[in-house]
Amino acid sequence: MSTQTSGRVRFDALGIATTDLTASLAFYRRLGLEFPEAAEQAPHVEAVLPGGIRLMWDAVPKEQATPGGGGPQLAFRCASPAGVDALYAELTGAGHQGTTPPWDAAWGQRYAVVADPDGNGVDLFAPLDPAPGAGG
Repeated sequence: MSTQTSGRVRFDALGIATTDLTASLAFYRRLGLEFPEAAEQAPHVEAVLPGGIRLMWDAVPKEQATPGGGGPQLAFRCASPAGVDALYAELTGAGHQGTTPPWDAAWGQRYAVVADPDGNGVDLFAPLDPAPGAGG
């Protein structure tokens, strides 16, 4: 199904409110995102992804945070099904909570979910049988 927009808006960024910016940025660095030096000391941090979409982090005091996360669910495509397993093992080995261990989903993807330091779900996925010539 294709969806058209009126041209009034376009998706540009996704924001994450975090009570521990250092832990959050360390988690996303493990996924391969890059941040400026000393980003952990800033109240607002952004990473531009391929395609121009921005992920943004805002440091918030604990008393203003949503209990248990409640933020966005982010999805990161891995290069291969084995890449899903390896990244899940790396993240959980570093102490992050795995909420759904890697499994072969009925929709044709290797899939796993890890919680970031603020409890936001981070989906890791890869096609089980990529099309010939398709990049990961």
